[in-house]
Amino acid sequence: MLLIAIGALLVISGVVLAANATLKRGRLSQSEQPISHAPRDSLEPTGRGRRLSLKADLPGLAMIAIGVILLFLGIG
Repeated sequence: MLLIAIGALLVISGVVLAANATLKRGRLSQSEQPISHAPRDSLEPTGRGRRLSLKADLPGLAMIAIGVILLFLGIG
């Protein structure tokens, strides 16, 4: 039972940590320097999406993975 509780806590904490790291990097739908002469016909950003990064989200993903392993160990 303790492994399940710790695993659930790690999964939730990992999701919050990964989401917080992404949100700190800024808005996802707006480029850093908008081009004023280009029409905005779509919701796609004009620049390259550099705000999503596996390297920056790795601690949160690792916490999720460890939490899932603990959940499976606690169930079995």
